[in-house]
Amino acid sequence: MSAQLEPAVAGPSAAVKTVAVIGGGTMGNGIAQAFATSGFEVRLVDQRQDLVERALGAIGKNLDRVAKKQSWPPDQAASILKRVRGGVSFEAARDCQLGIEAVPEDLPLKRRVFEQLSNIAPEAILATNTSSISITEIAAAAPRPDRVIGMHFMNPVPMMRLVEVIRGLATSDATAAVAEDLCARLGKTAVAVSDYPGFVSNRVLLPMINEAVYCLMEGVATRESIDTVMKLGMNHPMGPLELADLIGLDTCLSIMEVLHAGLGDSKYRPCPLLRNMVRAGYLGRKTGRGFYEYAAK
Repeated sequence: MSAQLEPAVAGPSAAVKTVAVIGGGTMGNGIAQAFATSGFEVRLVDQRQDLVERALGAIGKNLDRVAKKQSWPPDQAASILKRVRGGVSFEAARDCQLGIEAVPEDLPLKRRVFEQLSNIAPEAILATNTSSISITEIAAAAPRPDRVIGMHFMNPVPMMRLVEVIRGLATSDATAAVAEDLCARLGKTAVAVSDYPGFVSNRVLLPMINEAVYCLMEGVATRESIDTVMKLGMNHPMGPLELADLIGLDTCLSIMEVLHAGLGDSKYRPCPLLRNMVRAGYLGRKTGRGFYEYAAK
């Protein structure tokens, strides 16, 4: 995305100048990078200093790649990175007008994050980057559920333009307007989606991935053949098993479990092979092994 160092000041989100991102993993550091690139001050919070440093390092490397590709001025990437300040305490989020939760797909964990964010920044809008969990359930942990909304970014966040914006039962019109306006300020397209398990993206995508895992488990074809069919036959840029490794097999399993429990249909039952691979710790790219093998980090 192009670097926009001065955010727009008009519109429903004009008061949002500082954004707190809770969780510095792939999605969290990508969200932090996108906001910093668009001119926002960012507070990136994770539970340990080494995780914060890793997230900041990832953002720095990504910005350097973008700078080379887009021929930015020499100091622009460093200037953007300075907008991101890391911390290991929720205190770092005290001055934010928007808090975005980007922790693993675990409802009790997300609700604890929202409880703490609400105490530290009681007037902030709280957004969750959940890819499948009910916004209404997450919002129940906040004193102001009207100020809670889902903002589901796509991976990799700096490159992907889509954001699913999901209102919970209590989400106000004003909160939804701010979220949609923020997406525009980031150069992204907001799509309003109802609060159903998996929303649209993962309700369609994850069953496809799950079925590909069934094909592998049942010996219908090799991993390479399954991915090649979808890439060459369906014009997908990445095969479903490759994509599962990129997403993380633990995340894929969590989403399938949410779909299965929330919709109650056996067609959403997670493939036993997927479950076993997660038990074995074969989570994809982040662990060096999933459906494919990757160089050790």
